[in-house]
Amino acid sequence: MKLILASASPRRAELVRRLGLAVVIRPADVGEVALGDCESTAAANARLKALAVDPDGGVVLGADTVVSSADGSPLGKPRSEEDAFAMLKDLCGRSHTVVTAVCLTDGKKTVEAAEKTEVTFAPFDEALVRAYIATGKPFDKAGGYGIQDEELAPLVEKITGDYDNVVGLPVKLVGRLLWENFL
Repeated sequence: MKLILASASPRRAELVRRLGLAVVIRPADVGEVALGDCESTAAANARLKALAVDPDGGVVLGADTVVSSADGSPLGKPRSEEDAFAMLKDLCGRSHTVVTAVCLTDGKKTVEAAEKTEVTFAPFDEALVRAYIATGKPFDKAGGYGIQDEELAPLVEKITGDYDNVVGLPVKLVGRLLWENFL
């Protein structure tokens, strides 16, 4: 079976290759939506991405990861250093939720699901946060951070749930959905 990843994310491509399937990278050219809550936003964007790509005899995988702010509203990708600083400061010293929604379609059948993971950050450390922002790594990631980034490791106190979900793709969930619905 050919799996088509509707994403340009190198992190997602690396994660999906763990499934041992032939993977074709074909990023979806869609405008993302922002709805009122994290789950709805992630689900809508995953669906938009998956349905925008021709399955071409395979299965298309669309995914979207949304990080919640302290009040539970979706955090996008930071647009500036100040934006990244504010996001990370908001997340420090508390727990937040990361939701990744996935949508799989072969053009005839479409299945959707989501994974939630709770991440707890240590108290705010201005020097660490500024050094992390200076690397440039926060700017292509929802919530302004990549859990896999070494520079951020001192801020991560606890992860409850699927680590891969926080990176950007719940591999076990995707594998189960493929097995149950398309293989």
